[in-house]
Amino acid sequence: MTDDLQPEQFPEITRFVDVEAPPPDGEPSAYFLFGTNQVPPVDIAADRYHQGLAPLIIATGGVNRHNQIVEGQVFRALLIERGVPVDAIRVEDRSANTWQNVEFALPFVREALTAGLAVTAVSKWYHRRAIHVLKTVAPEVGAFHAIGWDPVYSGEPVTRQAWPSIPAGRRRVIREWGEVSRRVADGSFAAAERLAGAWR
Repeated sequence: MTDDLQPEQFPEITRFVDVEAPPPDGEPSAYFLFGTNQVPPVDIAADRYHQGLAPLIIATGGVNRHNQIVEGQVFRALLIERGVPVDAIRVEDRSANTWQNVEFALPFVREALTAGLAVTAVSKWYHRRAIHVLKTVAPEVGAFHAIGWDPVYSGEPVTRQAWPSIPAGRRRVIREWGEVSRRVADGSFAAAERLAGAWR
C-alpha cells in the first residue's frame, strides 16, 4: 500500500489520522495517557496539572515490547518527579495494546466522568486508533478532546510534515490510516468525527 501512494494523497492522510482536538483554554479535564516508552505525554500532563487543568491523570501501559519497561509505572514515576501528587494519578499497568489501555483503565475513566470531568486523550499525533478505541470501549465518554505529540524513531521526529520521508513514520502512519478505515467500515471500531473542537 505504501508504495502505491501519490504525494497528493499525503495531506488527506495526515488530516485523517491527526488526533488533535485540544480542550478549550482554561477548561480542566482528565488526561488519559496512552502507553508508550517515550516521555512527551508526561510533560504534557504535568504541565497541564501545574496550570490547574489536569486534576486527574490516567497513566496506562504494561510491559513495553522494545525495552521491557512497565509504561504506566514509568509514567507515574516521571509525573511524581515533575511535582504531580500521587493522589492525582491513576495507573493501569497490565495492558499490551491500545484496546487494553482503555479496557483496563475503564474504572478510572468512569471516575473522571463521575467527577464531572471530560476526558483528554494524549497520544502520538497520528494515533487515530486511540480515538476510536476510546469511543468503542468507553462509549459513555461522550465528547472528548485529544492532544497529539511527535514521536521520535531512530533519532528522527515523525511530524505531520515529515512523515512521508521517514520510513518508520511512513509505515506507522499508513498502517494507522488503513486499519482505522477498515475497522470503522467493518464495525469493529465505533465511528468518531471531530466536530466543534471535540471528538464525538
